[in-house]
Amino acid sequence: MTGTTPPDSRKPAAFRLDDSKVHVSDDDVRMPVADEAIITQNVHEEDEPRLPRNASTPKSGFGFGKWLMIGLSGLVSLAVGLAVDSLIRDLFARTDWLGWLGVALAAIAALGLLGLVIREVSGLMRLGRIDHLREKLQVAADEDDARKASAGLKELLDLYRDRPETARGRKELAGHMREVIDGRDLVSLAERDLLAPLDQEARKIVLNSAKRVSLVTAVSPRALVDLLVVLFENLRIIRRLSALYGGRPGTLGFLRLAKHVLAHLAVTGGMAAGDSLASELLGHGLAARLSARLGEGVINGILTARIGIAAISVCRPAPFVDSNGPNVKDFMGELIASSERAEKEAKESK
Repeated sequence: MTGTTPPDSRKPAAFRLDDSKVHVSDDDVRMPVADEAIITQNVHEEDEPRLPRNASTPKSGFGFGKWLMIGLSGLVSLAVGLAVDSLIRDLFARTDWLGWLGVALAAIAALGLLGLVIREVSGLMRLGRIDHLREKLQVAADEDDARKASAGLKELLDLYRDRPETARGRKELAGHMREVIDGRDLVSLAERDLLAPLDQEARKIVLNSAKRVSLVTAVSPRALVDLLVVLFENLRIIRRLSALYGGRPGTLGFLRLAKHVLAHLAVTGGMAAGDSLASELLGHGLAARLSARLGEGVINGILTARIGIAAISVCRPAPFVDSNGPNVKDFMGELIASSERAEKEAKESK
C-alpha cells in the first residue's frame, strides 16, 4: 500500500475562481489532478430562464380580417341605404302617397331591425348569465361556501321567477336558504327541489328526439334523409333544452350555444364514447337481435342522445352535485326496446 491519497478522498482545498487551475465544465467527467479543481454545472431545461409569457401568446390586435369585415359591412349598409333612398325618391316622383308608403315601410323595417338587435343582445347576455351562474354554483359547492351558494341561488330564483311550473320548487328552496348553512347542501337542495322537474322534462326531450332519429334513419331509403333528420333533431334538442332551462337564445345566441355544445362534446370525448358504445352494443349481439338498418338506427339514436346530454350540461344553470347527470345508458335500453317493437310491428304488418 502506497502513501498516495486517492483522488476521491482529497482534503478540502480553497481555490480562486480566476485561478488558471480552475475549470468550469458542463459534462467533464475526468478526475482532476492534485492541484486542479473542476466545477461542474448541471444545466436542466426547467432551470433555464424563461421568456415572458406574452412572447409565445398570439397577439389579439386589430387584424386585417377585422378590417375586411368592417369595410364590407359598411359597404353593404351604404348600398342598402342608397337603394332604399333611391326607391323612396322614385316613389315620390310617381306620386306622393306611394312615397309616404315607402317611408312607412322603411320605418317599420328599421324598427324590426332594432328589435332584432335588442333581442339578439338580450339572448347573448342571458346565456352569459347562465354560464356565470353555473360556474358560481360549482365553486360554491366545491368550497362548501354558504355565502356564495346563497348569492348564486338568489340569481337562480330570479331566473325562474316568471315560470309558474317552478313555483313550488322556488318556495321550498327559499325556505331551505333560511335554514341550511352548508353551501354544498344548498346547491344539492336546489338540484332536488327546483331543477329536478326540469331535468325530467329534459330527459324526455332527449329520449323522444333520439327515438325519432333511431326510427326515421332505420326506415329512410336515402342517406341524405338520414343526415337532414339527424341535423334537424340535434338543433331542435339544443333550442328546446335552452328554452327549458331559461336560455331563450336568438339566432346568434343559438349559434354560440351550439358551439359550446360541440366544444363540450370534444372535451368529454363524446363521439369517441359513442363509437365505443356502438361497438360494444354490436359486439354483444345487437346486430343479431335487430336487422342491420334498425341496428344503425339505434346507433344514430344513441349518438343523438349523447349530443342531448352535452346540451343539458351546457344549458343547465347549475352543476350536477349529487349525481353525474344523465348518461347514454339511461337511454340505451329504451332505444333498443323501441326499435324491437318497431321491427316486430313491421313484420306483423307484412
